Amino acid sequence: MAINFIKTDDINGGLSSGYPEYVSKCEQIYKQRLYEAAEKIYLDAKTRPLVLLSGPSGSGKTTSALRIGKLLREKGLSVHIISMDNYFLPDGVGKMPLDENGKIDLESPLRMDIPLFSEHLGKLFRCEPVQLPRFNFKTQSRTMGDTLCRRPDEVIIIEGIHALNPDVTGNTDDFTTCVYVSVRTRITDCNGTVLHPRTIRLMRRLCRDKLFRGRSAADVFEMLPSVTRGEELYIMPYKHRAHFDIDTFLAYEPSVYRSMLLPELEKSAELAEFSGDYGDLLCTLRELEPLDSENVPSDSLVREFIGGSSFSY
Repeated sequence: MAINFIKTDDINGGLSSGYPEYVSKCEQIYKQRLYEAAEKIYLDAKTRPLVLLSGPSGSGKTTSALRIGKLLREKGLSVHIISMDNYFLPDGVGKMPLDENGKIDLESPLRMDIPLFSEHLGKLFRCEPVQLPRFNFKTQSRTMGDTLCRRPDEVIIIEGIHALNPDVTGNTDDFTTCVYVSVRTRITDCNGTVLHPRTIRLMRRLCRDKLFRGRSAADVFEMLPSVTRGEELYIMPYKHRAHFDIDTFLAYEPSVYRSMLLPELEKSAELAEFSGDYGDLLCTLRELEPLDSENVPSDSLVREFIGGSSFSY
């Protein structure tokens, strides 16, 4: 997939020319990317009824899965969406994987109950009933929830960071469609500095974790090396397996994040040690014109990170 570039001046110019129209244009580009995937999934629904959707942290996996599901329902299909997060091993079950520093590797696929997940994939394809697990992140415990038995005309979308890893999914190539979503666009500021897609996803995580997970910007930056390591080891090596590689970037979104992030980033002395991503992010946000969050559509992917979505996450 080709890498796209956009200048901060172009984003500001788009907003100044009429932000409702610019927002709508950006949303339509993203929708079209999803529509192309949904069309192929619809055509192959009988032979490939399971959709495996992967992407790194902050890529917009959940919203992309929900919106593809919505497009398929508009075509008359019945769709179920399953989060792989519910297949994490509960505390005390199994041996937690460790990284090279002896710390628990939170990004490792070995944190998942791979035998149970693989068993359920096979049963879902064969239209056999499965009792879906529910994972509680606060208590690190798991209970069994509703029973799902796929009908022959139904599609199941399964989303998670390890959805394209064959060590997790097993031999499912014959009956799955694989989708990879992430930010593929790079932002260039007035000095020619290029903001890596990783840093754009970082913007999203900074907003989400501040608003919904009680984490400061420093907390998120401290976690970044571990998250990035996990992406390089466990996610990126498998993205080539995707039938569709979808860029989830919306050109107006950094202007929405500006007002939410810039004040804290500028006043936090402890962030200065994160020179690379922090400095580049700060420069880019300072150049952008702000856009009030009230201009973000209720079904936008941006709502996954700032709240107020018409979808239930």
